[in-house]
Amino acid sequence: MLNKMKISFRSGVILMTIAASIVVGSCKSKDPSILKVFVRNETNGLVGNAKVVIFSDKYSSPPTKEFDDTLMTNSSGFAEFNMDQFFADAHKDSTTGYFNILARKDVSEGKGYIQCRAHLTAVQTVYIK
Repeated sequence: MLNKMKISFRSGVILMTIAASIVVGSCKSKDPSILKVFVRNETNGLVGNAKVVIFSDKYSSPPTKEFDDTLMTNSSGFAEFNMDQFFADAHKDSTTGYFNILARKDVSEGKGYIQCRAHLTAVQTVYIK
């Protein structure tokens, strides 16, 4: 009888450990890290086909690891950067990055700055003149 109770107790502990692992593993955030930049002109109109460049601010506190990317805005006037690779390559404790933004369309240019966080969408609007 005592042996059966020991076996049942062990089985219960093993089952509880498995259940706890499943719950903890499912709580991990799987949301993408997105940096979204809208480009607007002097009359506040959205600008399609504008070149948007983001590059890390190495003088930020804490410093942001070196990273840059370039996209064109879509017909809705925004460029959407997927930052998952940036955070995957960064130190595991690094959950924030600071980026300079440069937007250009023909001879018009605008600048901006944005803070991006892991598993969140950061949005910034840059006005070109």
